[in-house]
Amino acid sequence: MILVTGGTGNIGRELVGQLDAAGAEVRVLVRDPARAAALPAGVERVTGDLTVPASLTAAFAGADRLFLLTPGIAVDTAAHAVAAAQAAGVRHIVFLSSTNVLGEPMPAMGRWHHTREQIVRGSGIPATVLRPGGFMTNALDWLPTIRDGGYVLDPVGPGRLAPIDPADIAAVAAHVLTTDGHEGESYALTGAESFTVAEQVAIIAAAAGRPIEVRPAGTAEEVVAARFPNGAPPALADAVIGGFALMRADTVGLRTDTVERLLGRKPATFADWCARHADVFRAASAGQ
Repeated sequence: MILVTGGTGNIGRELVGQLDAAGAEVRVLVRDPARAAALPAGVERVTGDLTVPASLTAAFAGADRLFLLTPGIAVDTAAHAVAAAQAAGVRHIVFLSSTNVLGEPMPAMGRWHHTREQIVRGSGIPATVLRPGGFMTNALDWLPTIRDGGYVLDPVGPGRLAPIDPADIAAVAAHVLTTDGHEGESYALTGAESFTVAEQVAIIAAAAGRPIEVRPAGTAEEVVAARFPNGAPPALADAVIGGFALMRADTVGLRTDTVERLLGRKPATFADWCARHADVFRAASAGQ
């Protein structure tokens, strides 16, 4: 039995679908059962919350493999999940971390991930750590300004990154969960091409068939608003500002071949992802 946390998010939803299609026995931990309605019919749902340890017993019972995704900046959720996994006899944890832990010095955004990695590795349960870089789906965060003003706010200028399709992260997770030899490994996952924000926006505009302006971000407040339109806790806001500063300085962009090595195929391109989401961006650029 494979237990998946975060099963209704960008990665988890893809992972659950891929595991189900492969015939794996899958259970999903969900806080809101309504959000899991679109998951495959054969997937078991158990209601629970990683912030409430007592709610995890039923979800973890009988599971021997765990995909652990802990959103936000909290670290106690990882500790709660690990304790439940230990009690249930889970034999392998696949933990979603971030390439931010690879920074020298480690940025604030990486420190939360690093602490959670230490919790998982200290559990005594064999673990594999997946460290993806920026997601292609982060481009959906630009929809509000595209809709309201036909523009994207750019906080990184010449900085580059190699975004990865969450479906490829899910494919790696599915592979690691269902094949042997990954215990103790850490895999950094990126796309194969690095882009500036302006280059990404140009690809989106071409797919949507609509012009989209790129505006340089000015103040720190604009930088935070570009990522969290509804605001963010101060610690997270500071980490975001620091992260964007580091991205601006990285004019190459970290790229790895890990997806291709593990899956035997190249990762999806950003152009392919944009083509699949062209209708969303087209509607936004039309003010819809």
